[in-house]
Amino acid sequence: MKKSIYLICICALARSVNGLLGAGGGMILVPLLGRHLEEDEIFPSSVAIILPITVVSLIFQLGSTAIPWASSWTYLAGSALGGFLVHKWGQHIPTIWLHRILGLFILAGGIRYLC
Repeated sequence: MKKSIYLICICALARSVNGLLGAGGGMILVPLLGRHLEEDEIFPSSVAIILPITVVSLIFQLGSTAIPWASSWTYLAGSALGGFLVHKWGQHIPTIWLHRILGLFILAGGIRYLC
């Protein structure tokens, strides 16, 4: 029961960060899921959680803003290609390197927004 409450809370936190910033839910989920999941389960679980978060965000955005669908298809195609490449080769990257790469992206994003 305690684990379920913890997971619900971190998913709510990830959704809140995603909703406020438009991204970043994975920055919350990946470190916090590490407390309850095995190393090889963290990233796939994070992606599985982020997908419904993204769909919910899209539904809310549909009612409040105009979505630029014409330019969005380019991003969707790039995301699909990236997803395929990660599926094909990402499994061969040691988890420690995935953590380091995520940390670098978080750090770079923080520096970018501070400057």
